[in-house]
Amino acid sequence: MSTDGKNKKRHRGRRKKKAKNSLVTNIVLAAAVVVFCVSAFQLIKIAKGYLDGRSEYKKIADLALKDTDGKDKFRVDFDELLKLNPDTVGWLRFHPEPSIINYPVVQGEDNQEYLHKTFSANENTLGTIFLNVDNSKDFSDKNSIVYGHRMKDGSMFRHLWDYDDQEFYSKNPYFYIYTPDGREITYHIFAAAKVGDTSKAYTTVFGSEAQFEEVVKGMKEASFYNTNVEVGGDDSIVTLSTCTAESDDNRMIVCGVKEKEVKLED
Repeated sequence: MSTDGKNKKRHRGRRKKKAKNSLVTNIVLAAAVVVFCVSAFQLIKIAKGYLDGRSEYKKIADLALKDTDGKDKFRVDFDELLKLNPDTVGWLRFHPEPSIINYPVVQGEDNQEYLHKTFSANENTLGTIFLNVDNSKDFSDKNSIVYGHRMKDGSMFRHLWDYDDQEFYSKNPYFYIYTPDGREITYHIFAAAKVGDTSKAYTTVFGSEAQFEEVVKGMKEASFYNTNVEVGGDDSIVTLSTCTAESDDNRMIVCGVKEKEVKLED
């Protein structure tokens, strides 16, 4: 073969290799663009979900809450809430902090119904704060369990995690539940802990006061710190529960014992 023939063959080979490399580069680039677009869409979707959810709950608060600045005059218009959602069983509030936890509480037909459905029945990852399906609606059980999501934007039960710090607890040792029959129930937090999803902290039926006391003892032992709050066998408690960032098998709980119950005047 002549030198010219060899050169032409070599050039054709280079062109083919170049074209092949260019094709691979274009495919990789196209795939990267697709991945970027899908990721951007998902991020926008998530951000919109957060925005829509928080906007909805602000509207609900604006509609239902009165005299929100101080604790003593705080009132909830349950007539309006029950019109919007007949599953309403209460309103949960922390004061002074974490003030963002200020939400209606519902009870569904099961513990799945409100995981991804807002108070106004819109599909949203924020879901709704809800009372365990096996608990009494009036929070009269020995241990009433209330669930909420740990949202990355700080909403719902994300700030239960503030209670892993004892100094924060010392400044904010109470939470309050308001009920449709006009009661304000004050709960004194006696434990804040990370537990497994099968923990006895989720027990709702007790065969005796001694069994109840044993469960409470376990909550205190698991707590991040000693609160020195006493809980007796004849007391009742509320356990607020949310997920952790570590795994689906762990939960963060903040547990309060009922300290006072008053009937609010209009």
